Amino acid sequence: MLIAFAEPNLPSGGTLIVTVGQDRTLGPAALEIDRITGGMVGRAIAASSRFIGKKEELLEILAPAGLTATRLLVVGQGKPDSLTETHFEGLGGAIVAFLNKAGETEAYLHLDLPAGPAPSLSPSQAAAAVGVGAQLRSYRFDRYRTTEKPEQKPSLTRLTIQLSDFAAGASLFAQSEPMLAGVRLARDLISEPANQLTPVTFAEHCTALTTLGLDVTVLDQARMAELGMGALLGVAQGSAQPPRLVTLSWQGDPNPPADRDSRPIVLVGKGVTFDSGGISIKPAGGMEEMKWDMAGAAVVAGVMRTLAGRKARVNVVGVLGLVENMPSGTAQRPGDVVVSASGKTIEVINTDAEGRLVLADALWYAQETFKPRLLIDLATLTGAVIIALGHEYAGLFATDDGLADQLEAAGQKVGEAVWRLPMGDRYDKELNSDIADVKNVGAGRAGGSILGAQFLKRFVGEMPWAHLDIAGVAWAKKDTATVPKGGTGFGVRLLDRFLADTAESQSSS
Repeated sequence: MLIAFAEPNLPSGGTLIVTVGQDRTLGPAALEIDRITGGMVGRAIAASSRFIGKKEELLEILAPAGLTATRLLVVGQGKPDSLTETHFEGLGGAIVAFLNKAGETEAYLHLDLPAGPAPSLSPSQAAAAVGVGAQLRSYRFDRYRTTEKPEQKPSLTRLTIQLSDFAAGASLFAQSEPMLAGVRLARDLISEPANQLTPVTFAEHCTALTTLGLDVTVLDQARMAELGMGALLGVAQGSAQPPRLVTLSWQGDPNPPADRDSRPIVLVGKGVTFDSGGISIKPAGGMEEMKWDMAGAAVVAGVMRTLAGRKARVNVVGVLGLVENMPSGTAQRPGDVVVSASGKTIEVINTDAEGRLVLADALWYAQETFKPRLLIDLATLTGAVIIALGHEYAGLFATDDGLADQLEAAGQKVGEAVWRLPMGDRYDKELNSDIADVKNVGAGRAGGSILGAQFLKRFVGEMPWAHLDIAGVAWAKKDTATVPKGGTGFGVRLLDRFLADTAESQSSS
């Protein structure tokens, strides 16, 4: 779908869209359309007792008199004090979803900001946000569909956002296009079936990003064995698909001043391309969803694609641990002891707690190889975080309060919320093993997401570190305003904004 920007003008066809405030207040464009249609807008609002102009509330008027447009759509903007970027993104997404169901092909939005106190966004910022939301909501993974009824296919091909300073809106929207491409990449990877996206083919997708200027390195099984990655390789040994460890490096600030920390920020992603649970096999019901147990790695790849696409002035490395966890005659067993790359021994109590084994070696490799100034990992690590937070927040664990605060702030700005959960020695002691340095799960189900984070912490040095457990937010089971059902790409926007607001702002000073 194409997003365009233009001066306000009456279209010759398609759908014309106007906005109103939550108190049913008509802005200048809506008032003008009301005049042209002989009061049709006002009468329609008055006749619809439940339409009050709430956020993303829609009122459709077919074949409006006095207009050549086939449809007039009145969209509620909500309260003036709630008009943030994410608010307008939701508005754009709601419009796209409605018009695709209606079978519309073209739409024209007259965007009015409400009167009153000065809004926090300019009209051009609001317009760009509408375009971003529309693009996010229009995503569709249909690579394997061969037959569809016409009414099942998305119909909207163009949304034109009309405002006086349309050039500024277009410029701001263009700045978001690398991020949108990064989100699409993450969603595509998450959505792929496991017979198509193996560790090897995932690595090939990453290698293709060298065309954007990323430096990509792929370690095979033999090289990982030389490096002593017994934890990661232990997970992979039950599968016919060989593992890979991928690094993607973006050097956007190669010559920082002497007084600036030149060490990179490193992002680490769990990439279990299919998780059967191994010998500790999962129940059959819902196991097909475990194709997206590589969402953490997909998000890191999406972030790296975003940074390269917008030529970000920051040094960042992404490390992806890619394996498949399968039961077989060669699979690791509950009770096995493996030796990690750090030298720590791990008693494997549950082979379905495999993501932390993969990350143990990936985190260690990231620190030893790149000497980062801070470390962030993303993983669909535990079902327990869904019990704690549902599908609204990602779980955040951190050793540094400042880093945690910055991640929370970035998440709020882009609508990818995180909630910090506790850590501490009282939890950590639950992971002490009778025969090894650490075991991969505790004695029971209590505090499962916390114990997962505590396990990872044992493989992290003294640098600031944060762990994002995205198990509850990586996959959407229903549509929302800007996220269609399926892979969400949660984390791409959060980390891109985090880097722009923290590390990158220093680079440009």
